[in-house]
Amino acid sequence: LAKSIKDFWKRNGKPQKIVFSYHGIPKKYHIKGDPYHCFCLKTTRLVKECLGLNEEEIITTFQSRFGRAEWLQPYTSQILKELPTQGIKDVNIISPGFSADCLETLEELEEENRGYFEKAGGEKYKYIPCLNYNPLHISMMVNLIQKHTQGWKV
Repeated sequence: LAKSIKDFWKRNGKPQKIVFSYHGIPKKYHIKGDPYHCFCLKTTRLVKECLGLNEEEIITTFQSRFGRAEWLQPYTSQILKELPTQGIKDVNIISPGFSADCLETLEELEEENRGYFEKAGGEKYKYIPCLNYNPLHISMMVNLIQKHTQGWKV
């Protein structure tokens, strides 16, 4: 993830803030002990440390909620509506919880949430593609598969 972001910044410049947007889950799951929320925060923290960023340069948010139940917060859409009012006009957004781009990354983040940010006064909004875009991701997947399938009878 860190290399993907560094490479993206080499081509596009570093923004005022990077938004780490994870797929949401109902808050009640977290309250009942689901560790997903903790994994998301840990991922953001580890990438932040790897990139040498400070707390003001990053934010972790949650997308893709539906229904009436409260979901993990802060909500990506709401944050993107608020950032321009706080003087943050240049953002990158990445969805570390997805290994491959799909409707939820391309439609929801690249299109819908871009609209919220720009309508609120944001000027630069760049989507960092999921890891399927990076050859290192394929190598990592191959290594994981080989490691965890050793000894299997074929």
